[in-house]
Amino acid sequence: MAWNEPGKPGQDPWGNSGNKNGGGDQKPPKNQKNDDIDELLKKAQKIFGGASDKFGKKNGGGIGGVGGSVIFGVIGTVWLLSGIYIVDPAERGVVTQFGSFVEETKAGPHWHIPYPIESVRIVNVDQIRTAEIGYRSDTNRSGNVPTESLMLTKDENIVDLKVAVQYQISSANQYLFETSDPDLTLRAVVESTLREVVGQSTMDFVLTEGRDQVVSRVKELTQERLDGYKTGLIVTSVNLQDAQPPEQVQSAFADVVKAREDRERLINEAEAYSNDIIPKARGKAARELEEASAYHDRVIAQSVGESARFVSIVEEYKKAPEVTRNRLYIDAMSTVLSNTSKVFVGSDSSNNLLYLPLDKMVNQGQATIPFAPPQPVAPMNTGTVGNRQNTSTGQRTNIRDYLKNRELR
Repeated sequence: MAWNEPGKPGQDPWGNSGNKNGGGDQKPPKNQKNDDIDELLKKAQKIFGGASDKFGKKNGGGIGGVGGSVIFGVIGTVWLLSGIYIVDPAERGVVTQFGSFVEETKAGPHWHIPYPIESVRIVNVDQIRTAEIGYRSDTNRSGNVPTESLMLTKDENIVDLKVAVQYQISSANQYLFETSDPDLTLRAVVESTLREVVGQSTMDFVLTEGRDQVVSRVKELTQERLDGYKTGLIVTSVNLQDAQPPEQVQSAFADVVKAREDRERLINEAEAYSNDIIPKARGKAARELEEASAYHDRVIAQSVGESARFVSIVEEYKKAPEVTRNRLYIDAMSTVLSNTSKVFVGSDSSNNLLYLPLDKMVNQGQATIPFAPPQPVAPMNTGTVGNRQNTSTGQRTNIRDYLKNRELR
């Protein structure tokens, strides 16, 4: 049904009943905030106007009334200008109207309806704030706080922890209005979370390898709970300042830690020795295997060569037994006599013993060739063998000549 349907005068969506004639002017409702402001301005105008009229009457009217209007106009202008405020880049402005939140303004100049209608609270959101759990670094209250630092672990031991938490304001509105004391709430949340995490861990884990994990877990749980409480805070870092057993058992725990460190040191030394000796042993074993394989091949090759030489000698012996026998005898004697310088020769037909000075005979044989061309100097190994062969050959020749001369006699 339309609001201005014929036959139903005075019924409209704004609840106006119209004038006496059933009609009247129909106007839509106005904005409530604008109505309140207009009403306040009208009241202020009446107050200022009445005050100016009284002031003008006291001064005889005329100029006095104009002066009063000017004064009150200046006062009104100053009152309106007092609503101007500037927010720095690191800050946020929280505007409230009669104590109720209206908006949150960022950096720059702004204006609000002056007090007592609206007010502004400036909050620094970039400031790094610190909460200390288990100790205080202030000059007035420095020292440990055992009621906060002593905590029970999973294995029923007590540890002394000191934690520093750094945080910032993420929402100025929540920081001011959602929680009565956000800073105190953060301290309580951090302490509760730290006790929870430590209570789920062993003492060795908290004091040694688990320090980073404990800090990470505390930061995560703390942020979740602060968001749930709408504190408007964000945790930037959690630093574990100190973690140790209680003072009464620190000496015993230091002995335990020292023993653990000694154990780790000995294990590392044993591993280093193992890493040093095992490769050497493996290399030595490989070298011995290679030497054994080389010896195996050398012995087999020598055996094959000796057998081949023996077979060739047998073949020659079959062809000429006497010559071959004499040759073998002479070679054997040459080998034996090459290692000595004196030889005694006996005879079955006589008891005389013949002495052969081989060293002098060798020198004599070399002296018969005074103009022998100089021989090139050979390397040490080959030279030694060559000299030995030359000496053996010279001795062999002299012995043969001597034996021939004796047979001729």
